[in-house]
Amino acid sequence: MVVTLPISKTILTIADVENKFQLMPSVESTFFREWQKDLPELTELEKASLDRLLVRFAGHRRRGVLAEGAVDKLIISPLLDLVGFYEPEYEVRTEESVEFALEGDEEVLRGRIDTLIVRDRLWVLVIEARRTIMASLALPQALSYMMCNPEPELPSFGLITNGDEFIFVKAIAKPVPLYSASRLYSLFFPTGSQDLHKVFRVLKQIKINDLHRPLSRQA
Repeated sequence: MVVTLPISKTILTIADVENKFQLMPSVESTFFREWQKDLPELTELEKASLDRLLVRFAGHRRRGVLAEGAVDKLIISPLLDLVGFYEPEYEVRTEESVEFALEGDEEVLRGRIDTLIVRDRLWVLVIEARRTIMASLALPQALSYMMCNPEPELPSFGLITNGDEFIFVKAIAKPVPLYSASRLYSLFFPTGSQDLHKVFRVLKQIKINDLHRPLSRQA
């Protein structure tokens, strides 16, 4: 009998996700170059828009803890919009249901992605960590969702954020399940403006790489 288990309650640690999916961290420095090298420069308009977002977000945050919906409206959605992920060539799905059947086990893992952006065979997902926890604690859940990519031979990209902190993740399921994560970017410290600019440059890099990737053939 097949048992369906919720990812949010089944995958709680890095050890859990590595064991369930036979997933290992990549030791190759070239595996996740998208956040490290040759990042695109920002236009003056982009810099001004990002600085305005940060000032506005910081002003609301000073009044107390923000609800997840407020964080999405104040910082996450504007970022995705500014980089161009809301344009018609991308499909935007919210609360997307995904599942993964574990080989050799009569178990199916199921969960919901906060925001999933799809273009042809590209998967970019956004996981919103709770405001009361560190963004890094959502890494096991994000990796589990990324393993549900219907194109396992292509890399998936994830962005984990609680509004203050941002972490990028890259994973691929085949031929060997591998993953890697970026450093943590923070808007909370005095370097917040620089980090927000870097977060946007990484998003822009992922989008540029996708636009230069040949489209798959339609069946």
